[in-house]
Amino acid sequence: MTADDIAAAEPDHSPSTESAEENAKPGFEELGITGPVLKAIRDLGYESPSPIQSATIPTLLQGRDVVGMAQTGTGKTAAFALPVLERLDVSQKTPQALVLAPTRELALQVCEAFESYASRMKGVHVLPVYGGQGYGVQLSALRRGVHIVVGTPGRIMDHLAKGTLDLSELTYLVLDEADEMLKMGFAEDVEQILAQTPEEKQVALFSATMPATIRRLAQQYLRDPEEITVKSKTATNTNITQRYLVVSYAQKVDALTRILEVENFDGMIVFVRTKNETEALAEKLRARGYSAAAINGDVPQVQRERSVNQLKDGKLDILVATDVAARGLDVERISHVVNFDIPTDTESYVHRIGRTGRAGRTGDAISFITPRERYLLKHIEKATRQQPAQMQLPTTEDVNTTRLARFDDAITSALQETGRIEAFRDIIAHYVRNNDVPEADVAAALAVVAQGETPLLLDPERDELSRAVERDNRPPRERQERPDRAPRERRGRGDYTSYRIEVGRRHRVEPRQIVGALANEGGLGRDDFGAIAIKPDFSIVELPVNLDPGVLDRLRDTRISGRLIEIKPDRGPAGRRAPREGGGYERRERPSYGPRDDRGSRGADRGEDRPFRKPRHKG
Repeated sequence: MTADDIAAAEPDHSPSTESAEENAKPGFEELGITGPVLKAIRDLGYESPSPIQSATIPTLLQGRDVVGMAQTGTGKTAAFALPVLERLDVSQKTPQALVLAPTRELALQVCEAFESYASRMKGVHVLPVYGGQGYGVQLSALRRGVHIVVGTPGRIMDHLAKGTLDLSELTYLVLDEADEMLKMGFAEDVEQILAQTPEEKQVALFSATMPATIRRLAQQYLRDPEEITVKSKTATNTNITQRYLVVSYAQKVDALTRILEVENFDGMIVFVRTKNETEALAEKLRARGYSAAAINGDVPQVQRERSVNQLKDGKLDILVATDVAARGLDVERISHVVNFDIPTDTESYVHRIGRTGRAGRTGDAISFITPRERYLLKHIEKATRQQPAQMQLPTTEDVNTTRLARFDDAITSALQETGRIEAFRDIIAHYVRNNDVPEADVAAALAVVAQGETPLLLDPERDELSRAVERDNRPPRERQERPDRAPRERRGRGDYTSYRIEVGRRHRVEPRQIVGALANEGGLGRDDFGAIAIKPDFSIVELPVNLDPGVLDRLRDTRISGRLIEIKPDRGPAGRRAPREGGGYERRERPSYGPRDDRGSRGADRGEDRPFRKPRHKG
């Protein structure tokens, strides 16, 4: 069961007029959901269908194709999963349904939803197929027989090329978050997959936006589809409190630590831009006494799942994550989301803060904004239809009050252990008799021993952090000289080596397709890519010198535009611009990020590691 569908199925607590309207809506049974599927969703607590479910389920049960426009959080997973399960033929062992998703996280989320909805059905097999997972598990499952395959386009293409995935009897095809797949450069892969499916099948396409490419895809591959549009009243959940703190880059870690001391949080996700920063920040938080772990595209899936389970079980309090690693994550304990690095696109912001405040729960979102990023506040306000409130950095007095309260609690808790207290009471009495020291002084000395070298309380006179944040919040003309922003780690030219892939200009490949495919299959981030030079028959891609050999293994069978890339170290003049005919040099191409409004959202599986680039200002 996905978080979107849980939220969509929550009981209505709105005023009586809206409640009456809700009660008048047909239930899942009236929509055509019956038998074990109906029992399963009732077990899950589903009471009434969401608007996208009410509009989509009857249409799909009638056999019509559907184009659905719906944002995350509207319950669209159940909208296509329930009709598929309602008409599934369990006796057929070849795949009957294929769901294409842009990221491994979403693929796993959708797969889990299918399994939840099929919990009352016997013998239903659902298989997630995505890059980064070994082929052995997937091949074994396919040989045994699966009914529903949920996967990313790249890995699905690999199986089709190997002949290990039989789509000859496919009945249902779903394109989930189609706009994201196209932004990531999977357009040709999606079209090739569609071309290898039976002509007589039912197709459901879901997308948050409807650009021309999606419209063309629908016209070409869907048969007289019914268009269903569901507009959410607000882009974000109204029970998420949004706040922001203006703080320079150099002070972010100290500011976060101070907020963690004062803020009453349960579980937390801290978002950063790059995978390298996830590890660095998690390590700094652990050094300061917090239970924190990093998840990013390079972390093995088993380890990522372990960290998420630890967060669920309360064994871990903080996950430091990139956008991709946290996509689709739904953990009830997540009370806070912190944008340590604010995303430059509003869609990523909405997805991030949506990790809290799920299914009617309240949540808090705190964003760190550097003085030069203030302009992003207007974009966030417009996209979310909510105005984030500016928060103040907790003062030293706030921190000291919290520390004293925790110190008191620790003493109170220790006093409950009467057996151990009695044992130490004799030891303290012995010390007092032999050293003629008041018991209060002995207790204070023991507190010093327990505290160590770090002072328990902060000194207000030495509060440089508050003064720095205060300077950051002044208008630019009033700011005094302050230390330069800490330099962002960037790779030098010597940090990359060149690899050759066998797709080029004549295959109509673009830099964004290369980045999308390599990031998705290899778990690479934006900082892992150097220059990309596209030649007529091949392309040269710069990747880190210390690239994990496992990444190359995962990329061996990757396809772009339907062609096997056959990645290998470049034996030519690596790292140089090749002279072209007539003199001069061929311009090396950087990945294209498309229109400004879409720039950040293409990142589901490859753009999450793109560092923030400051806008150029004239003058």
